[in-house]
Amino acid sequence: MNGGHDASRVPDQMSLWDQMIGEALSAAVDSSGPDDVPIGAVVFDPAGVELARAGNRRELDADPTAHAEILALRAAAHAFGDGWRLPGCTIAVTVEPCTMCAGAITLSRVDALVFGAWEPKTGAVGSLWDVVRDPRLAHRPQVRGGVREAECRELMVGFFDTRREG
Repeated sequence: MNGGHDASRVPDQMSLWDQMIGEALSAAVDSSGPDDVPIGAVVFDPAGVELARAGNRRELDADPTAHAEILALRAAAHAFGDGWRLPGCTIAVTVEPCTMCAGAITLSRVDALVFGAWEPKTGAVGSLWDVVRDPRLAHRPQVRGGVREAECRELMVGFFDTRREG
């Protein structure tokens, strides 16, 4: 995702991605419904300023589309002021997006997607499918996966462990 920047800039970019995923982790914990898988998404404008954040709310809202990415993209589109398009923006997500969310991310025209944990069962950014980098699409965001992966995975594992115990 460094877009051709020289190697001296990579540590700065990694630090920025770490911070963005940190915000997505906070959104997962603070904004997800109590019975929802804690997934968080945050959209940043081209200058790195937060536009919107959301947590997964499918169960809480009884809405199959209330994934963190969809909710954050909707709010960011309203805040950004370019209609539904988010050019120059970055979305940070704690877990590899599913097909619905990967499609929405692509259609929103964000420049970059950064995510934490890979999702081999439903991931659509390289694990099971690769929706966002399909060469047939008119727009393909840059992608960086596996940022703070252990923390993001632990949040999900902890959620499911408590469900199995009870």
